[in-house]
Amino acid sequence: MAGREGGYVVPADPTNGLKKKGAGSRSWILMDSSGQEVILDVDKYAIMHRVQIHARDLRILDPLLSYPSTILGRERAIVLNLEHIKAIITSEEVLLRDPLDDNVVPIVEDLRRRLKAVNANQEDNGHSKELSVQHDVETGDEDGISFFFFFFFLGLWFNSPFEFRALEVALEAICSFLSARTIELETAVYPALDMLTSKISSRNLDRVRKLKSQMTRLTARVQKVSDELEQLLDDDDDMADLYLSRKLAGASPVSGSGAASWYLASPTIGSKISRASRASVATVRGDENDVEELEMLLEAYFMQIDATLNKLTTLREYIDNTEDYINIQLDNHRNQLIQLELFLSSGTVCLSIYSLVAAIFGMNIPYTWNDNHGYMFKWVVIFSGVCSAILFVFIISYARHKGLVGS
Repeated sequence: MAGREGGYVVPADPTNGLKKKGAGSRSWILMDSSGQEVILDVDKYAIMHRVQIHARDLRILDPLLSYPSTILGRERAIVLNLEHIKAIITSEEVLLRDPLDDNVVPIVEDLRRRLKAVNANQEDNGHSKELSVQHDVETGDEDGISFFFFFFFLGLWFNSPFEFRALEVALEAICSFLSARTIELETAVYPALDMLTSKISSRNLDRVRKLKSQMTRLTARVQKVSDELEQLLDDDDDMADLYLSRKLAGASPVSGSGAASWYLASPTIGSKISRASRASVATVRGDENDVEELEMLLEAYFMQIDATLNKLTTLREYIDNTEDYINIQLDNHRNQLIQLELFLSSGTVCLSIYSLVAAIFGMNIPYTWNDNHGYMFKWVVIFSGVCSAILFVFIISYARHKGLVGS
């Protein structure tokens, strides 16, 4: 297994890797704060021993198990499960699972680029600050002092803990990923809904149904990430657990060596012990509740993921409004069919009366009054037709009076 000695990444032992490869090994990429990286093909026990986390925490990163989006702060690591981003972050290195996955490759590239840029900027800023301070002391120029403060605050940003820089890359990646999926869905949904409103057909209805299912699944994924960030922002203790560098600097050598077995045996007990030890150290240092830096980081991406969630909410409202419009159109067509059925039924009743008269006179029965009265045929036909027409007009007028038929 790859280890760290003196700040350098030691490649994994090939024989050890072959032994563990048969025990369900997984591919990981390890990147340290200096930008060095190495591919690890080790099993879960080697990862647990390296970052000192419990098996149930590592189980969250198993792609075969459907765990929701989670950000867990442990004594010496941050367990990160955000959709396809499954990582373990320590104060000096980050472990990313399945680095050859298409969705993980951009994250690895971004993390590699940023770590190299930070290291290069730290060297340049150190040299620039020395020159700026010397220039300000010699000349006292106000522009030079402003230049010095610019580099000073820029250095504060670059000097943020490594775990926060890695966490920021992961949060930015998941927010960008979900935002891109939302934009793609919007691009497909709006034309489909417009086409459905213009022409209601089975093909258009099935297309909108599939897009609505995709939107429901995407909304659930975005909601899980938003809920996790909101839960972290509401609990200062959970945010304090993510300050790995602070805990590492505040831990005493005696307690650090004696509690290692407790961390592996029970992370809950270890977290309580570490929190108590941090509280005792905080009474001297006064930085236990100082989570402003992480809070600003999480708030920025919470607002971004909340904006994505608002887009999906607006899209759902548009779909619901379109469904209501389609239902109104279908109800209107249904009412028109009912009116047509009423007209046809009324006409059928009137014609049945007319046909009854014709049936009576058409019976093959000898009548005495049928002789020498042929001129009455036309009057019977006219009288029956007029009576049927009057009855039809009466039925329609009554239906309109009661509001059953539109005027």
